[in-house]
Amino acid sequence: MKAEILTEIQINASPERVWEILTKTEDYPNWNPFVKSVTGQLKKGEKITVKLLGMTFKPVVQEVNVNQSFSWIGKLGVKGIFDGHHQFELAPNNAGTLFIHKEYFNGLLTKWFMRKKADETKAAFEAMNNALKLRAESN
Repeated sequence: MKAEILTEIQINASPERVWEILTKTEDYPNWNPFVKSVTGQLKKGEKITVKLLGMTFKPVVQEVNVNQSFSWIGKLGVKGIFDGHHQFELAPNNAGTLFIHKEYFNGLLTKWFMRKKADETKAAFEAMNNALKLRAESN
């Protein structure tokens, strides 16, 4: 089974400003209510350590396009059990930046996850989006 959680928020700041905040991962503990920390380099092919509320995992950075997007792919155990492709996209527009925060899921546990955890996960994405907006628009 495949599934997606998609969130968006308009941020009244340039993509460069949003990118600066999003990729300065050492500051996440100061503002990010969802992703508590990211250690390692945001560089394609690099394994990073991501700490969320109550969970730590080690995804591999899939892509990095400066001022545009980055993503990672993580898995629970072996590939095919529960895999997630987490993406952050910055789309410039007249008002600043449309921030698109989404994750694609697949694997044996996807149906269970979507039934039990999708609403909670979407709310966590939205909390991060709102905190990012506040930080980007306040400076």
